[in-house]
Parts: sequence; structure tokens; C-alpha cells
Amino acid sequence: MVLELKTFAETVRVTDGAWGTELQERGLAPGSPPELWNVENAEAVEAVGSSYVEAGSEVIITNTFGGNRFVLAAHGAGQRVVELCEAGVRISRKAGRDKAKVFASIGPTGKIVMMEEVSEEDLEMGFAEAATAISHGEPDAIVLETFNELDELEIALRTLKKTTNLPVVACMTFSSGPDKTATMMGNTPGDLARVATEHGADAVGANCGLGPENYIKVTELLRESTTLPIWVKPNAGLPQVSGTGETVFPMGPEEFASYAAKLIAAGANFIGGCCGTTPAHIRALRNAIT
Repeated sequence: MVLELKTFAETVRVTDGAWGTELQERGLAPGSPPELWNVENAEAVEAVGSSYVEAGSEVIITNTFGGNRFVLAAHGAGQRVVELCEAGVRISRKAGRDKAKVFASIGPTGKIVMMEEVSEEDLEMGFAEAATAISHGEPDAIVLETFNELDELEIALRTLKKTTNLPVVACMTFSSGPDKTATMMGNTPGDLARVATEHGADAVGANCGLGPENYIKVTELLRESTTLPIWVKPNAGLPQVSGTGETVFPMGPEEFASYAAKLIAAGANFIGGCCGTTPAHIRALRNAIT
């Protein structure tokens, strides 16, 4: 049975946190494509998903964010999209243990549409390939996340809606402009809401960015523009570079979770974390919402 996202979102749902840094904690080399671990170290990938379920996540994503032919080709794995995407969904379903829904992650290709770095047809084929492979793993929904260019998101959303019957969440990263509520390409929450509605998205949202405080305003702007459920996964604050050159995120679990009530009041239906968040952040979020 296809998940009815609007009904599911009538109760505020806690999603998961970051995956990349959690995999690095388990030995993934920085810069290495995490999707390869879906077949090379499936136990570690499952452990990340399980840790979020244990922390209280009602929705977890999949380790398939870069699982498209364009991103994988840069690592010599462009022909392994089907294998890696199918495996990624299977792992998260196992980790979910019927306690958490699985929303399969699809990220951008790294190509800029407005610069004509790739044809629209090639992008459509790439997104269709990833979506078809993901569908074989039987997730509950798909989340398009961390998009910065509305044109690419529109192509992805339109393609997914033609390729699968799964619900789709359409998310962008808002951290630019005078009040930090636009994407790097100048797109606004209202722009996202318009395109999402036009092309049949089942939810809209924002992820990554500067932190939860900034996403309160972004959530308000989304809610002003749409009645669709809103998905919000902010970073644990603005990333900083330590004295050793390491990227760190300053916001601890309790401070992060302290923004939950304001995000809900602004209109958020799904709340989790992106870069710098851990199972401890999600546990604190769960406690703040309960």
C-alpha cells in the first residue's frame, strides 16, 4: 500500500540525522563515496540506520544520496547505480525493523542546468535510473534533498513522478540572500512550493543550511506558500573549521532540540537533522517533541 504522506504527517514525525559523518566515525574515508559501503560494509550502514531508530526516529533515509550515474562516475562506479541503490534501500528497511518508515534519498547530480553542463534528457535518464533502482527496494517514499538549483529539482521531481508511484518530498537548501532564506541560485521557499505543487510533490522542505534558527523563517515562508506537509532537517549550526583544519558543528543535542517547538509552530511536520547531527541530537529532539 502506498503511504499517504499527508495523513502520516498529521502527527509531527521525528526523522533521522546525518549519515556521512556517522559512517566516517565507523571508518569511511573522507571523500570516499558512502554508497559503495552498501555492498562493501553493509553492517556499518545498517548500524547507522539502527542507531537512529533506537534514538527515536520514525523515518530514516537511505545511504543513496549520491547514488546516480553522474556522482558515481567520478569514483569509477557509474555503472553500479542499480546495485548500490537497491542495496541501500534494503539496508535501511532492515534497520527500520518495521519501527520506522524508509524514505529513500536522492541528491543532486553536481551538474548545473543553467550552465548547460548536461542535457535535460541525460538528467532525466539519470534520475529515472536511480528512482527505478530505489523502487525495487520498496521504500515508503523518496526524498529529493540538498538541491540548490530549482531547475534541477524540477527535472528530478517530474521524472520521479513519471517513473514511480512513490510519494516524493522535494527539499532545497536555503542559506543565501539578505536574510539567508534563498538557495545559492537565488530560489526562494515560495519558488519551491510553486514547482512542488505544479509537479505533484507530496511534501516540501529544507535541509542542510545554517541551522535550526534560520529554518524557522524558511518554514514559515514555506507554510505561507503551501498546504503540503513540510520536512525540515537543519544542520547542527553553522559549520566551523577547527585549529586542526577539521570541519565541526557547534550545536549540541539539547540546544538543537530547543528549536523544535518553534519549528512546529512555524508549520513543520517532519523534523530531523542534517550535517553535524547524531543519534544524541535525534534522541533530544524526540524528547522535546514527545
